[in-house]
Amino acid sequence: MDKEPMEMESKTLDYAEAEFMNIRQSTIRSVEGGHVELQQVGALSIDGERIDVTQGASILMRGTNLSLNQSAAVVAVGNKTTLNFSCAPFTASAEKTEALRSAVGVMVAKEINADNCTSLLMIGNNIHGSVTTLLDWRSALALGAISGGIFGLFALLSKR
Repeated sequence: MDKEPMEMESKTLDYAEAEFMNIRQSTIRSVEGGHVELQQVGALSIDGERIDVTQGASILMRGTNLSLNQSAAVVAVGNKTTLNFSCAPFTASAEKTEALRSAVGVMVAKEINADNCTSLLMIGNNIHGSVTTLLDWRSALALGAISGGIFGLFALLSKR
């Protein structure tokens, strides 16, 4: 990786790689680096140790420390994830997830701190804060059993 800090604005790139980068108002297919700061950037994949995204969007975000502020990521995977006024259909953290006024589909972490968030399903050892969830573990188990029964019934009827 290039040790020189990379700064760019208003570019369209296929690939960007550097130890330190600050990218603004650009579109990039793949970003890889140590400390990545993105403002108003659209990227397919972002991989780095520390990733800070402000008003950006990404399909896959993977790193040690993730921070999303007014952003969207389809899949965000890291050790520590922070969501602030953001949207993520799936987040997984090895250690801790903090969410403030965000919408998350499925959130998985050892410890979850959430304030005024909505979620489809949360899985964690310790969950703190005010969260509105659609499914808890009992309703998820019931939904799985019902859908499995319906699928099994249709499988039996289709063989006849």
